[in-house]
Amino acid sequence: MSGVFRIGVRLVKGAPVAGSPVSPFFIAARNISGKTLRGSKLSKPKPFPYLEKPYSALNACMDVLRKNTTSRFDENTKVVVVDGPIAAGKSAFAKELAAELEMKYFPEVTMDNYYINPYGYDMRQLDPLLPVNMQSFDVAKFHQNPTHRNVATFQVRMMVERFSQYIDALAHLFSTGEGVVLDRSVYSDFVFVEAMFRNGYISKGARSVYYDIVKNTFCDLMKPHLVIYLDVPVNVVKDRIKKRANPAEVGSKALTDQYLKDIETIYKQQYLKDISTHAELLIYDWSDYGETEVVVEDIERIDFDRFDKDDPKMRDWVLENEEDWTEARCRYMDKPDLLNSMNVPRFDVPELTVSPDDFKAWYDVWFSAPGMQYRKGYNEECGDTGILTKTKTDF
Repeated sequence: MSGVFRIGVRLVKGAPVAGSPVSPFFIAARNISGKTLRGSKLSKPKPFPYLEKPYSALNACMDVLRKNTTSRFDENTKVVVVDGPIAAGKSAFAKELAAELEMKYFPEVTMDNYYINPYGYDMRQLDPLLPVNMQSFDVAKFHQNPTHRNVATFQVRMMVERFSQYIDALAHLFSTGEGVVLDRSVYSDFVFVEAMFRNGYISKGARSVYYDIVKNTFCDLMKPHLVIYLDVPVNVVKDRIKKRANPAEVGSKALTDQYLKDIETIYKQQYLKDISTHAELLIYDWSDYGETEVVVEDIERIDFDRFDKDDPKMRDWVLENEEDWTEARCRYMDKPDLLNSMNVPRFDVPELTVSPDDFKAWYDVWFSAPGMQYRKGYNEECGDTGILTKTKTDF
């Protein structure tokens, strides 16, 4: 195995040297600790209930005065991403790692995030009522028909969902101080776009739109502290796909040898090379799987003290003062505003545009489905009660 590295956040206030005009700044310090080494937890402000209430300007002002944002941080307030090819064993490992580091686990995004509404109704049931171009398209359909017109829309939607989840992860970290472990992230989504393009699954125009969206949105995010890559060769990936016998993957027209090889190549030659300039990178041979405890020990040896505000690594996580930390927090508490930046006006790619008639047909059916007529909490047909006396919306 190659080594893994460790993360942690302690905010250290640096006093300026006498006679120096330099202002104090906050830097990330200390290493991540597994639960065995963490011992007793320091007293800190209770987590902000970001899932139940909005983060107002008044909340932000009070948090600056009380230093509530950084006071919640500890050595494990970090963003860790577990990445790797299909069937690498990422999910099981990421879940175990999150438990060992006492961090929140974010499972890999699927199209269920988009198609299953807050009441549990699967919108894919509406397909028979929709025009062909407006019907659902998920990874199962991609595996069976990788040249379908909706493949480009599917992959853009996957990127939107991963972007949304990454915002959720940052909002959780800033509001609670608890670190996060993600099973894949939006930063590696392009690997699949490139593999699809090389294999003729999406057009050059669709690929261009994808990168226009990336340029317009990724600048708002803070890159992960640590990326752990589980390396599995293509022949082992194929064996694992066969053994897990997922109906959508068995006999897949998409998961060809060339497509799987392209995913591996793009991961190693592009993604890992780029992300390592911003985050610590740990690579493991996961052909025969491995032990989470060993990875944790490697993580605990990473020294983040060597990075400062002038170093490209961790630059996103070296902020000048409490106001900057609170400003970053406000950004991730306003998800709709960040998602609005996904709206890139490109109408020159046929497979990413729809006719007015098709859109109208989709709209009428979609928003007549159970739980879709009104905001969550106001749909009587789904069991919501006390609607006339409600004073707050479901945040």
